[in-house]
Amino acid sequence: MNSLETTPQDTFAIPRIGDKAPEFKAVTTQGDINYPSDYKGKWSILFSHPADFTPVCTSEFMTFAHLEEKFEKANCSLIGLSIDGLYSHIAWLRTIKDKIEFNGMKNIEVKFPLIEDISMEVAKKYGMIQPGESKTQAVRAVFFVDPNETVRAIIYYPLSLGRNFDELYRALIAMQTSDKFNVATPADWNPGDDVIVSPAGSCGVAEERMTSTEDLDCKDWFFCTKKLDKDLVLDSILKK
Repeated sequence: MNSLETTPQDTFAIPRIGDKAPEFKAVTTQGDINYPSDYKGKWSILFSHPADFTPVCTSEFMTFAHLEEKFEKANCSLIGLSIDGLYSHIAWLRTIKDKIEFNGMKNIEVKFPLIEDISMEVAKKYGMIQPGESKTQAVRAVFFVDPNETVRAIIYYPLSLGRNFDELYRALIAMQTSDKFNVATPADWNPGDDVIVSPAGSCGVAEERMTSTEDLDCKDWFFCTKKLDKDLVLDSILKK
């Protein structure tokens, strides 16, 4: 076998959108967790990072910690993971709080769980170890899991690329909006923008839409949008 070939143990499955989130028990910086059952009834974002005491990861954890309350208001918990040990995690998070300043943030305390995964068991279950990138570090994976413990969205970043946290929040709100109002969201959608109505399922419905005086803006039979008030969206999603 040449050096470019992979063996079965080098290939790790990635849970698919629509799958139940793989179950695991883990030790974290906030105590033991059973995932996803501990988060049933809530959204959660499970995300991996390559290693403690690395600069890109430090910037990401500070940003997530800074935004944690914002995500919690959207009924979403954060759970981090790397294949480092618990004591390394604790030392790194203490260093972040005591010494690191980034983008105007300082004295940042990371209160959400950071999973110890020295065995790589969880990382392998979620396809976070990708040998073409690294066999010893997890890539920057993001799994959105809904209140029914179903994987709803997956985003992967390479080791060198820090995540866009505005996009992670936008995606969360967009998916909740789709669920709540039975609509789809177009490119670059944000609350207050028009939403997309599902395509017509028959010729009759298509014709009705094109001639209807209802509050639809149909560019063609398959492309109809409607207004959805920003306050209505956020009031239905965010905790008071």
